Amino acid sequence: MTERVVTAPVIVAGDRVLRPGWMRLRDGWILQVGQGAPSGRDAARSDLAGTVVPGFVDLHVHGGGGASYTDGRADKVAQAARFHLAHGTTTTLTSTVSTAPDALVQTVGRLADMAEAGISAGIHLEGPWISPQYCGAHDPRVLRDPDRAEIDRVLAAGRGTIAMVTLAPELPGALEAVRRLTSAGVLVAVGHTAASYTQTVEAVGLGARVATHLFNAMAPLHHREPGPVAALLEDPQVLIEVVGDGVHLHPALVRQIQASVGFRRIALVTDAMAAAGMGDGDFRLGGLDVQVRDGVARLRDGGAIAGSTATMGQLFRSAAHSLRTADATLLDPVLIGLTEMTAGNQARVLRRTDIGVLEPGRRADFVVLDDDFQVTRVHRVC
Repeated sequence: MTERVVTAPVIVAGDRVLRPGWMRLRDGWILQVGQGAPSGRDAARSDLAGTVVPGFVDLHVHGGGGASYTDGRADKVAQAARFHLAHGTTTTLTSTVSTAPDALVQTVGRLADMAEAGISAGIHLEGPWISPQYCGAHDPRVLRDPDRAEIDRVLAAGRGTIAMVTLAPELPGALEAVRRLTSAGVLVAVGHTAASYTQTVEAVGLGARVATHLFNAMAPLHHREPGPVAALLEDPQVLIEVVGDGVHLHPALVRQIQASVGFRRIALVTDAMAAAGMGDGDFRLGGLDVQVRDGVARLRDGGAIAGSTATMGQLFRSAAHSLRTADATLLDPVLIGLTEMTAGNQARVLRRTDIGVLEPGRRADFVVLDDDFQVTRVHRVC
């Protein structure tokens, strides 16, 4: 068994910020964490410069580095996963877009292979059971109401690797779909929806636990018809996805969400597509053409936002800068909150007890950040 000690000026370990800190690792697992100088048995030692935080967990991402997850091609899935790993994402779901029934089953089968190979942590189906009114960058021609037979067929193709499904609870059959999916151990998310407040509350009561990119592609707040946003914000069981790229939501609204629900109910997600890391140009998202201009991805036809070009490393850095105090320091509770929003909360909603927090008994998946919160090193246990 291989044992070594990792030290750093700062290690964020759960609800503690260790200055300086150390971790004792064995075969990729954390044995001990502590503050100050490490003591005890001799072991190989790695002294890191910077702040060590848990490896990022992305619940909602369609691709990156010029490659897409959306058709399940093994080479492209691996390429996109490598790109995001280099930017700190040590655990990723592979998010799809809406497609026709046979294509959906085929894609799920391919993505299941990648999950079983350890390339991803599972599949996120974003659609096809979503609202045509709020379809965003999904092809409205392939949207449909949830059907028990199709859901069973898709679950069979996924072989236990489908981790999350985004659906619109107002559709005929949607509430039964929530029951079926949750009974199969699948996390249900509410998104791309015109649902009323009451319909959303009912979906949450049946087990829906995630708000897919809150505010984006859903009925807006209204003072007499509060809709899905109010229902999702007010229930403490619901984890709120936030695409914190400065495009999907105004920074002031992100601050309002954080003030409303706190760090432990927010999951920063990239919603990235193949264009992430590639600069401006023309791309595809599923079957639709996307143009990226000035780093913003939009459908060529209609101009709807088509995912993002962000990485989790960029989202962490952006949030850190916005939450710094006037003297440019980052308070320890905020640093802890940032790790919750980029790793801990996602691990918790996925019911993963091996990732998301740097503590004994967890995988030694971590990211090293410099003083400007840029990712300088990523360690992922294979």
